[in-house]
Amino acid sequence: MQSMTYSTHPKIFEEKAELLKVLGHPVRLCIVKNLIEQKSANVTQIQNCLKTPQSTISQHLAKLRTAGIIEGRREGTEVHYSVVDEKVKRLIEALFS
Repeated sequence: MQSMTYSTHPKIFEEKAELLKVLGHPVRLCIVKNLIEQKSANVTQIQNCLKTPQSTISQHLAKLRTAGIIEGRREGTEVHYSVVDEKVKRLIEALFS
């Protein structure tokens, strides 16, 4: 059996591992999955779904934003979040199929 070799730069593996770390927390995974299903939601809607304090949700949303997985769109006094990373959408779809 021939072994596979990867000519990919190690930086790619570091980036993918970092993405998995961000998604590896149950609350963040739940947020992303729900945002994909609902297309978009504000913090209150996310909080009601998860039964988690708003401050906790906000901390997790900040990590997801920093990682480039989600973005917020201001509508009046509310911010509506949605998943913008197509790779993450495919990954979550595969994970939950």
